[in-house]
Amino acid sequence: MFDGLMMFLESLAGFMKPMTLFNVLWATQLGIIIGMLPGLTATMGVALLTTLTFKLPAGEAILILICNYVGAIYGGSRSAILLNIPGTPANAATAVDGHPLAQQGLAGRAIGIATTGSFLGSVVGIFCLAVFTPLIGNFALNFQSFEFFTLAIFGVVICGNLTAPKDPIKGWIAGFLGLFVAMIGMEGIHAHIRFSFGNVNLAGGIDLIPAMVGVFGFSEIIMVMKNQKLQVVNTKITRIIPKVREVLRYWKTIIRSGIIGVFVGAIPGVGEDIGAWVSYDFAKNASKEPEKFGKGSYEGLISAECGNNAACGGTIIPVLSLGIPGSAPAAVLMAAMFIHGVRPGPLIMVENPEFVFQTVAMVLLATVAMFVLGLSMVKWLVKVLQVPREKLMPIIFVLCVIGAFALESNLFDVTIMVVFGLLGFLMKEMDYPVAPLVLGIILGDILDKNLRRALIVSEGNILQIFDRPISLVIIALTILTMLSKTSWFRNFWSITKKRAVGLIKK
Repeated sequence: MFDGLMMFLESLAGFMKPMTLFNVLWATQLGIIIGMLPGLTATMGVALLTTLTFKLPAGEAILILICNYVGAIYGGSRSAILLNIPGTPANAATAVDGHPLAQQGLAGRAIGIATTGSFLGSVVGIFCLAVFTPLIGNFALNFQSFEFFTLAIFGVVICGNLTAPKDPIKGWIAGFLGLFVAMIGMEGIHAHIRFSFGNVNLAGGIDLIPAMVGVFGFSEIIMVMKNQKLQVVNTKITRIIPKVREVLRYWKTIIRSGIIGVFVGAIPGVGEDIGAWVSYDFAKNASKEPEKFGKGSYEGLISAECGNNAACGGTIIPVLSLGIPGSAPAAVLMAAMFIHGVRPGPLIMVENPEFVFQTVAMVLLATVAMFVLGLSMVKWLVKVLQVPREKLMPIIFVLCVIGAFALESNLFDVTIMVVFGLLGFLMKEMDYPVAPLVLGIILGDILDKNLRRALIVSEGNILQIFDRPISLVIIALTILTMLSKTSWFRNFWSITKKRAVGLIKK
């Protein structure tokens, strides 16, 4: 432990150079901007910077990429709060409470809370990255095909519950519709083309970015066109930096969300978006004021931002310890490590142990830069709300088109964006949540590949899913989550709780 601390301090001291600190600032700020723009995700930012930093020394290049990654995951909260359009999928949960706060004239405080939550979540992620990399990495190794399949179902059910509290069936329908959309195109085992109807463009599947931009961005444009008489939100910035007692009030939520975010992020292939949703779900269930969630809850906002930024540290854990990326941006980051001569994996603690603590120092610098830059220029950003939405939407439309087109320079992706925008509009009109649809598209590939792989290994015996303890736990949690929304289960739970309290008092 002492040797690790010394390597961490030496690594941190080695980065304390003017040029290095300048790289930290501009890379984090660029990440925040990329995260804010709908369609320009952390994956895209890290991928583009990988090519631009190819000739830099390994330490400097990877530091820039990590700063961009951390900044982008946080930056998406800005557009989620101000425009109700998550800049990245990881910030979909942030919009649930962040935008209602902005509509109440509390955008500045919402951004301050989100920034603080992101910072504290990253701190938890840094601690776990430094201390528990071998432990969490080994546990994540126990997740095999059946576990990933059940986890994908669990993620859709949770998201459906959270985004459609009045009628969770609508949330589940939206989520499973997203899973179906993910089935379009070549399947991942034998590359058999499904549901393409002879269309060559559909044979490659539906890309997440155009679909997400359409559902969250273009549908919002149509909503504004339909309801043109919308009131402009007049936001007065009274305080951006939250008071210490406002944050300490939710210290249990911060610690819990941070740990959940790290754990979810450490599971290969899951990522920051699920970390945010699961953290949000646990916060709502444990809250003394669950009725405020979805209407502008500070606790809900801070839990979502803690979860997704803690997952950044979590996603790097399997990269370093197993050589398996925890998310799409982490996959690009791992590729950059190989390009620069670093071999992440089980042997890294033997071959290059100092690099693990260099990575911890990099994430710490990125987190501090994110916190400082995140609380800067907030007053200018909040003025976006004071612009009539009818005038703002043409700009958003241009960004949506650019975001959809920039992924593969393919006009078909713009068509996908428009189609999913119309679908998102119809879903909103019928009071169906759109977030589960996007999450279903994200999890669909994980669900499909792992179910097929599990059936191949088990020779078609699906019942083997019940022979695995982790799968059984996830299945039980899924069933309990679904039952928790039924009236008879609530009555049963209420009676049981009252009887238990009575027995304790006796």
